[in-house]
Amino acid sequence: MADYSLYYFPTPNGKKISMMLEEVGKSYDLKWIHIGKNMQFSDDFVNVNPNSKIPAIVDHTRDDMAIFESGAILEYLAEKHDENLAGGKDLKQRYNVKEWLYWQMAGFGPMLGQNNFFHVFSKVDDPIGKERYLKESLRLFGVLDKQLSKNKYICGDEFTIADIASYWWSYSPSMSDKIKDQFEGFENVKRWQDRISTRDSVAKVNAIEMPSFD
Repeated sequence: MADYSLYYFPTPNGKKISMMLEEVGKSYDLKWIHIGKNMQFSDDFVNVNPNSKIPAIVDHTRDDMAIFESGAILEYLAEKHDENLAGGKDLKQRYNVKEWLYWQMAGFGPMLGQNNFFHVFSKVDDPIGKERYLKESLRLFGVLDKQLSKNKYICGDEFTIADIASYWWSYSPSMSDKIKDQFEGFENVKRWQDRISTRDSVAKVNAIEMPSFD
């Protein structure tokens, strides 16, 4: 049996956890949850995550302990397998990583998600929603770009779960041809993306093939 079951769909949040499991070298089985087919509302999955959102994991090495919310999963896996990914033993650095992890969870991901909704997925043209979330997404990219202007990675010279959390979301504006050009001026973000994209874990995540759900 694999160490973990990962309840997964290839969204930025789902990719965070498959990347993290690859980083720490632990085996996992993918349990596909097709959110477009409402599989997240099945009784089996609700027993794992009562909030019906991917990702979630089950740790088979600890009596099938279930954990949901991608930030909590990243912290759990770092604490269990590689504390350096969570900032190591230095208190200041650990909380620096937490700050940027929670920044992604509370702002970067949700705002970019709403930006994509209004610009890509909404069936109703809503100029107010488009303007609001595009403006905030650009502001958050500016925050990240400034942080990366003085750091190799988000929290300094070392790669951490803060980078894993934001990496996949940083590509989300590319989904819309109408707005993606506005995000191309963040050169520090681009260098950071290029650096992380060479990691083996990224290649392995990108190689995951979605099964047929017919």
